Amino acid sequence: MISTLRNMIARLPIDPYLLLLIGTVGLAALLPAQGSGKVIADAAVNVAVALLFFLYGARLSPQAVWSGLANWRLQGLTFASTFILFPLIGLALQGTLRPFLPHDLLVGMLYLCLLPSTVQSSIAFTSIARGNVPAALCSASVSNLLGVVITPLLVSLLLPGSSVGFSTKALEDIGMQILLPFVVGQAARPLIGDWLLRHRTLTSVVDRGSVLLVVYAAFSAGMVAGVWSQLSAWDLAVVLGLCLLVLALVIGATTWASRRFGFDIPDEIAIVFCGSKKSMAGGLPMATILFPGHAVGMIVLPLMLFHQAQLFVCATLARRYGARDQQAAAMPGNALNA
Repeated sequence: MISTLRNMIARLPIDPYLLLLIGTVGLAALLPAQGSGKVIADAAVNVAVALLFFLYGARLSPQAVWSGLANWRLQGLTFASTFILFPLIGLALQGTLRPFLPHDLLVGMLYLCLLPSTVQSSIAFTSIARGNVPAALCSASVSNLLGVVITPLLVSLLLPGSSVGFSTKALEDIGMQILLPFVVGQAARPLIGDWLLRHRTLTSVVDRGSVLLVVYAAFSAGMVAGVWSQLSAWDLAVVLGLCLLVLALVIGATTWASRRFGFDIPDEIAIVFCGSKKSMAGGLPMATILFPGHAVGMIVLPLMLFHQAQLFVCATLARRYGARDQQAAAMPGNALNA
């Protein structure tokens, strides 16, 4: 019975992992985490993220990490996508759509474009796609560290009516959930590094499982807060369409730029996934500092929709990149992943 079900799923024209993501969203809609359940879900996400970066630290050689950080062309391109291209798109949307959307939604669309990249999902999808994980790790981490300063500055310049503040909590979260587990993993690498390289399935399960946990926790938070019910179905569809448009523009631009400047496929993967994402984990708490309390719910709605969209789109894109990479590696004489 189980084997028959697996064969049926394998024949579907939909990525099985995408089905898991859809199922996770459905579970969050029916049984959102709240109360003690939210505490457990948040703890599970924190543990999964810490475990993920511990495993990355244990698998990656120090030389690979320094090489990723020293790849200034890649880091510069992802930085330009995150803090230059995205804000320009946000400003264009704000100017074009001012007569058609409520003010707070327009502010939310621009605020979305001013945020740093995600860390956990950018690295997870880069790994799934068999891209340059060390470069992605450095790029996404640096983006978040700089974003704690750059995002409030951009908000003060482009949204001068907002009350800008600064919080060190984001720095503490990055240190405790990402950098510390990674450093511990690096220290444990001589003991377990070879074993992990022989058991790649473990890292793959943690990659995919951590993304599913993030989706469940994020969608549950939106359900409990009633964010999804603040607008009509048509308004939600319009905002979702705009989020998909922004995502498509940035993915297209980063893909084109990666190939135009001669990056190989692993570097292209890191650039596309790190340069096209926005951090809801950092964006939501920052919004409570930067904007009046009564407006926060509407302002963060585009961010929450974009977050869901980027997970679904990038999950599919990562699987396609990975499949293409495997096919290329199987060709005689190809040393893509040597």
